[in-house]
Amino acid sequence: MAQYFEPSTDTDANFANSVSGQANSFFLPSIYSKKVLNFFRKSSVVEAITNTDYSGEITAYGDSVKIIKEPVISVSDYTRGSDTTATKLTDQETSLVVDSAKAFKFIVDDIETKMSHVNFKEVASSAAAYALKDSYDAAVIATMFAGLSASSPNHVLGADSATDLAAGVYDGSGAADLGQSGETDPLDLMARMARLLDEQNVPEEGRWFVASPDFYEVLGQSSSKLLSVDFNAGQGSIRNGLVSSGKLRGFDMYKSNNIAATSNAAGKCLAGHISSTATAQTIISTEVLRDPSSFGDIVRGLHVYGAKVLRDEALVGAFYGID
Repeated sequence: MAQYFEPSTDTDANFANSVSGQANSFFLPSIYSKKVLNFFRKSSVVEAITNTDYSGEITAYGDSVKIIKEPVISVSDYTRGSDTTATKLTDQETSLVVDSAKAFKFIVDDIETKMSHVNFKEVASSAAAYALKDSYDAAVIATMFAGLSASSPNHVLGADSATDLAAGVYDGSGAADLGQSGETDPLDLMARMARLLDEQNVPEEGRWFVASPDFYEVLGQSSSKLLSVDFNAGQGSIRNGLVSSGKLRGFDMYKSNNIAATSNAAGKCLAGHISSTATAQTIISTEVLRDPSSFGDIVRGLHVYGAKVLRDEALVGAFYGID
């Protein structure tokens, strides 16, 4: 039966010769490991930093979730025996539309199923689920950056086109130059972001901070005691991208590679409150059916989601440089 597991000459087939970096001998039962190596998996941070209360209300692509905004209640002076002033309640609402869909599909041949020591349906499904979640993560974070308020209040620190890199530069023409010895300490940048949230009366409980690995590299260099391995009992960036079990400048710290690349600045980071953005997502369908063109099973799934920035005053973004 060994001939059935020889490398395929069909460039569209599973385990084909055209796959870059694949020697195609790994699928031979005589040498194939019973354990499939788990590749390094990035963890989604979106479910930890957004309001996910509405996920249970969607069943299909195109669904719309109505979200009622919390009313603003006014207070007034009161004197004995006088009438009080009532606030008229309003039911202002906004819609979260499930307008994004991602799908996966692969075929597992009967020979692969019957004669391999590996459950490729399970392994491939796990990898597909990760890829869907990774795509979801990147899309929602991009939506949050796009929803930042640039005026009243201005919650965008620096600019991607910044040419002025210096310590403590936060205006629209510059960007904070992260580092030590006269440069901006990453903790100082986080303190400025926290202050902007404070000025908008954003609650301290539920605040988070997300940045790329290069930010945390500089943060670790300038504040190594705060981000030592022992600080989080060796569990940093394992649980949903969570970097540390404690807070820094009032933020739960998250790390992600899903922050979109910048054009000029070294990078950008995002801070906010869990109430700033609502998300709704679900895998509405996973199915296995016979492939009419071969002796194999088609495995496919469909993931739908939507995201909406509800409180732009509860988000702060910053561009930074590293030299």
